[in-house]
This record gives sequence, C-alpha cells and structure tokens, in this order.
Amino acid sequence: MSQEQKKEIKPKKKQIKKKKKQNKSPRLHVDGIFMGYRRGLTTQKTGTSLIKIVGVTTRKETEWYLGKKVAFVYNASRHHNGSNVRTIWGKITSAHGNSGIVRAKFKRNLPAIAMGKKVRVMMYPSNI
Repeated sequence: MSQEQKKEIKPKKKQIKKKKKQNKSPRLHVDGIFMGYRRGLTTQKTGTSLIKIVGVTTRKETEWYLGKKVAFVYNASRHHNGSNVRTIWGKITSAHGNSGIVRAKFKRNLPAIAMGKKVRVMMYPSNI
C-alpha cells in the first residue's frame, strides 16, 4: 500500500459535543478548619471550638462572621433516614486572638477526631 492509500483508510475522529453546564446554585459557605478546643495551660474547654476561616487573617475581618452558622458535615457508618451523612450545627461567638481565628459553640461538642478537618461557615444569618 502506498502512503496515500493509508491516509484514506484512517477513520476520522468524531467530534464530541460538550454538554452545557447547568446553572448551579451559588455556594453559601466558606471553608474553615477545626483547629481544636479553647484551652488554658492545664485545662481544655471542649464546649468551645476554635476555627480558622480560610482567607481571614486579622481580628477586624472576623467581625463579619460573628453570629454566622457553622456546620461540620461527616459520613457515619450507618444509614439513617436514607443517608449516612450527618451534620453538627454551631454558631460563631467571638474572635480568638488577633490572627483571624474564631470561637464557635456547637449543639453537640465536636469530636476530637474532627481536629484538622473542614467545617462550613455559612453566609447566613446576614447582618446587612
């Protein structure tokens, strides 16, 4: 076979049509990291959790987040009501230090295994 015949035999590539992305609802949360519990030199207070909000670096920036809701979402081993996803809700109460870390109180204290994991800081309720 000559090279011209080989070129003719090659099948043409089909063009794949790209699907249009559906309009997703806007994200209503900012990521945060559960750093640990509020503590002193010898005691830790598990009723108050410390959360580092991504992108917040000063005490002044934390003022907007005061009163906002926080959710820790995790997967449980058992299904309940058709899902194994669980959520522990809380609320940001105050700033902690000058580096943008905030204190939060949860309905049920966060488990120690959650340290270093992500939490969702909701953009509501709004102060505007």
